[in-house]
Amino acid sequence: MIEKLIVLEEVDPVIFYGVNNSNMQLIKTLYPKLRIVARGNVIKVMGDEEEMCAFEENIVKLERHCATYNSLKEEAIIDIIKGHAPQAEKVDNVIVFSVTGKPIIPRSANQQKLVEAFHKNDMVFAIGPAGSGKTYTAIALAVRALKNKEIKKIILSRPAVEAGEKLGFLPGDMKEKIDPYLQPLYDALQDMIPAAKLQELMDTNVIQIAPLAFMRGRTLNDAVVILDEAQNTTSAQIKMFLTRMGMNTKMIVTGDMTQIDLPTSQTSGLVQALRILKEVKGISFVELNQKDIVRHRLVTKIVEAYEQYDKAQKEARLQAAQEHNKP
Repeated sequence: MIEKLIVLEEVDPVIFYGVNNSNMQLIKTLYPKLRIVARGNVIKVMGDEEEMCAFEENIVKLERHCATYNSLKEEAIIDIIKGHAPQAEKVDNVIVFSVTGKPIIPRSANQQKLVEAFHKNDMVFAIGPAGSGKTYTAIALAVRALKNKEIKKIILSRPAVEAGEKLGFLPGDMKEKIDPYLQPLYDALQDMIPAAKLQELMDTNVIQIAPLAFMRGRTLNDAVVILDEAQNTTSAQIKMFLTRMGMNTKMIVTGDMTQIDLPTSQTSGLVQALRILKEVKGISFVELNQKDIVRHRLVTKIVEAYEQYDKAQKEARLQAAQEHNKP
């Protein structure tokens, strides 16, 4: 009788073992000749060498399946251990699967354009209103690239621009002051990566979330790098960010032109970048609109109402200026 240790590296053991260890109990039933003990992310197995080799091979397949779908169902366990291909999720255009096993897919034509642009280009600008899915889709693409081992890390960044509340007045140290600005990025990641695995990836800097100021001086290789809320960057900041790009790296820049929180005297770096880079080959520009909004139906109406208000205000100012200039 020999003993072997198998370490689960790609999955959250809680998901792999199942509720009340139900998955492990099923696996033990399917391998009655082996003694199997699971603790943490380590599975200890004892028994016949030939049987153990088959067991280890199937555990690797089960782990890969679990990492892909963020779930491990009884049917998949039985199919894989009995040598059958598990029934794949019958969903087209899946980017990744959520922590509940739900497929995350492009939910509009423009979100699909963003997915296609990411595959064809190393740098993509995704511009659209709140709720159009630009950031969520971008993070899903980054998570898929990481899971497929196409890259070694994900770097997510945002400018820490206050929208009515000053950093200095917020409680806590610098990290605690900055974290609220980065929370939307955490929220998206928590939808796609199990909590324990996400914490591990962040602790080892495989996934890094940092304010834009922390990017200075770095060269970012083997990564998907996402700059969110880019409309709040200055010209110098966005130029600094874009020139961090290293080898085997893809960048996605997202922004909403209707939510610029910079002082009125300051030009948005995103507005300038779109103007300067529009003819550069290898850079793709995807525009999303109200039809792409996937939040509550009222969000679309709110965005439309504000756009109409802004249009009316602009026309009123123009008319007032023309009246003022009349002789």
